[in-house]
Amino acid sequence: MTPPPARGSIGEVFLAALRLGLTSFGGPIAHIGYFRREYVERRQWLDDAEFGEYLGLAQSLPGPVSSQLGITIGTARAGMAGGLAAWLGFTLPSAILLVLFALVASSADLASAGWVHGLKLAAVAIVAQAVYALAGSLTPDWTRKAVAVAGAAVALLWTDPIAQVAIIAGGALIGWLVIAAPAARASDRATVISIPRGVGVAALAAFAALLAFVPFARAPSVPDGVAMTAAMYRAGALVFGGGHVVLPLLNAGVVDPGWVPEGQFLAGYGAAQAVPGPLFSFAAYLGTVATPLGGVGGAAVALVAIYVPSFLLLFGVLPFWGQLRASGAFRRALTGINAAVVGLLAAALYQPVWTGAVASLADVAVVVVALAALVLARLPPIAIVAGCAIAGQLLAG
Repeated sequence: MTPPPARGSIGEVFLAALRLGLTSFGGPIAHIGYFRREYVERRQWLDDAEFGEYLGLAQSLPGPVSSQLGITIGTARAGMAGGLAAWLGFTLPSAILLVLFALVASSADLASAGWVHGLKLAAVAIVAQAVYALAGSLTPDWTRKAVAVAGAAVALLWTDPIAQVAIIAGGALIGWLVIAAPAARASDRATVISIPRGVGVAALAAFAALLAFVPFARAPSVPDGVAMTAAMYRAGALVFGGGHVVLPLLNAGVVDPGWVPEGQFLAGYGAAQAVPGPLFSFAAYLGTVATPLGGVGGAAVALVAIYVPSFLLLFGVLPFWGQLRASGAFRRALTGINAAVVGLLAAALYQPVWTGAVASLADVAVVVVALAALVLARLPPIAIVAGCAIAGQLLAG
């Protein structure tokens, strides 16, 4: 049976995502705060419970969490083309900036700039506001609060990337066993993921087939361009959480074979901290400077290759999402997953967001003022970003 049409237009999804791609500074955890502000509060495309479900799905799959969250929201809003539009809008600004940087200024050190430090302080305020809002919505009782606290504690004590998968699985188990199934909401009936099941099965099969090919791409007879493309696919397919977690895989994929000098790799990483949007756009920089690919064409190949696993996994799982959500047992599990996600975000608010940004009482003051401007004055995130960037530069002297 052909799925019913989604609820929005591709153009509106692209423009909403482009707005986020131009303004979402601070890394993958901060992006979740920006997304909630834009999609839940400003545009009201979904509610907090639905946002939490999609975030739990994105956290459960390998790949960049914030990008996958945006793709899921775009797909729910405007079908598979909407998912692609959401990815393009969110990714293109940072990818273009990093390609330009690779072409003209790859030796610059932006990571130590005062205004970049200010962007990190803005991320602290934005993440704190998102954690507070999601906790109020997704952990309304003591059972779910306990799941969130336990999840945060485990995340802080167990820093392996697989920890977040274990925390989400634990939350699902507790939800299934202990928490009463919530009643179906209006959004459950309204949301349509318009992807045929046959497409879903084919997408999962393609994901597995391409991943199985990756080891063979390391053979000496395989051209370096193909081998590097496979390395990008491997990085996107095997890393949980995305963001900074992907850096070791990328380093092993392009620096160890000698395709990108380590100095250029680190310079590009510094630049990636200074641009909005997903850190996975770093792949565009690497594709530009790498010897097997190179230039704008190489940037496009590397960027697409690292994101293909996300699309295949999401388009493989989403056709079955509606049926899963209709199950009382699955809804119980989702309540536990949502609470666990709050715990993961709370842990991330401390490490690395707070610890990576706040180093002085002046930094604390900037964060407090920024948070007050968000919560009390309800200033838009772009104003917070601009103000914190200025404050960071002034503090740096």
